Amino acid sequence: MAPDPGRMRLRFATRAVLGIGSAVALCGAAGHTLTAAVTGGLAALLALFTVTDATVRGQAVTTALLPVVGLPVLTLAAFLHDVPVARDLVFLAVVGAGGYARRWGPRGHSLGVFAFMTFFAAQVLHTGPARLPELYAAVALSLAASSAVRFGAWCYERRSPAPAALVAPAGGAGLARVTTRQAVQATVGAGIALVVGQALSDQRWYWAVGATWWVFVNTASRGETLVRGFRRFLGTVLGIVLGLVVAVPLHGDPVASAVVVAVAVFGIFYTAAVSYTWMMLAVTVMASALYGLLGLLDAALLALRAAETAVGALGAVLGVLLVLPVTTHSVTDAWVERALRCVHVCTAEAAARLAGSPTADPALRAAELEQVLARVRLSLAPLVHPLSPLRARKERARQVLALLDDCAREVRGLAEVAADPEASHDARLVAACWRVEAAVEALTAPSAAGGRRPERTAAASHSAPAEPVLAHLHALEQALLELAGPLRGSPRVSVGA
Repeated sequence: MAPDPGRMRLRFATRAVLGIGSAVALCGAAGHTLTAAVTGGLAALLALFTVTDATVRGQAVTTALLPVVGLPVLTLAAFLHDVPVARDLVFLAVVGAGGYARRWGPRGHSLGVFAFMTFFAAQVLHTGPARLPELYAAVALSLAASSAVRFGAWCYERRSPAPAALVAPAGGAGLARVTTRQAVQATVGAGIALVVGQALSDQRWYWAVGATWWVFVNTASRGETLVRGFRRFLGTVLGIVLGLVVAVPLHGDPVASAVVVAVAVFGIFYTAAVSYTWMMLAVTVMASALYGLLGLLDAALLALRAAETAVGALGAVLGVLLVLPVTTHSVTDAWVERALRCVHVCTAEAAARLAGSPTADPALRAAELEQVLARVRLSLAPLVHPLSPLRARKERARQVLALLDDCAREVRGLAEVAADPEASHDARLVAACWRVEAAVEALTAPSAAGGRRPERTAAASHSAPAEPVLAHLHALEQALLELAGPLRGSPRVSVGA
């Protein structure tokens, strides 16, 4: 029920079903085994889900690099399958390298995830060296099929330029860098999950390691990781309950199971941007249906999956709490400041467009602001969580989110007005844009006193003018002025403090 502007999530999910379905169908037509088809389908899913470069060209390059990284890892996993100690050590090394690769932005993130999931899939499917040629072919065919859908048949990004991809704040060098700290945390957490997971089951221990890995993906602080771990476990349990109702009674029927998998894939892609719990529910149902196809599904297996997921979430929690912790407020500050800067850039682009600049594109900047706000919501999730006992911080965080949403709404309205070819430049726009810039500077400029408050100008205190552009600008200025309260109301300045 979450808003879906431009039906982007609907298009994203529908294209994923078509791309992955085409990949699996091509593997079947080539005569590959079910194991190879599952491997190829997973490769197509990862290519469509994790490749998020800002441009179509960048997405194509990253997709082409996936097998360059993934196939050597698959080969290593296959040859180490019967050497447990070496296999486990290499798996942990892949976890650390995959986490560290996030420092290189969206491409590094995609390649790191693909490498990890390739090793993980080799454990799930008990891949040995004899299967490698078939799996190589399946991965190549699947990536080709999914790319034909993404970049050929349905490349909607070409008609709607994507905003610049978000890169998490670097936060210094060495161990001061967030991505470096998280690589260490993920490796330690995965090590804990591996040991405890193998104590639970020497056959399905990899579920615990997988849970730890995915808890760390797209998080940047201990608070985010704790919330994500809880949501992963909750989504898995709900998915297991649904799997008992939907997947187990199918008894591996190929047609019905394929339909369940297709619906689950749609659910994964459609809910990923708005609810990690719902996404994990869909992932668990998909996994249940696939295990049914492989003839391995029963209630005991689903119960073991829940236990291994709990172990993996616990490993992630211990990793973020005990090893080089990254505080929530340090990450929150960086994303809130970035959102405020983006508000100013959007305003400046709109003013330039109204002044007649042919290159100014406020709509693109507004889309970028939506991405940044999604990241702000993620970083503030620990503070606004219903179980959070920190009432004062929770209230401030809610105020910040509400006011930033107001800013986004006014920026969208401003971009729509600026797109009107009949709109003309008004001298009052310049003054209004200056006031917005001054308000952003006052909120983000550091000072020993914890930042100065934006001054309430005479224009801001009057009712908004009738002209749509000025109305949006004055409402935007008002929201920025009101942000001074929750952002500067604490002695430690930051919302997360």
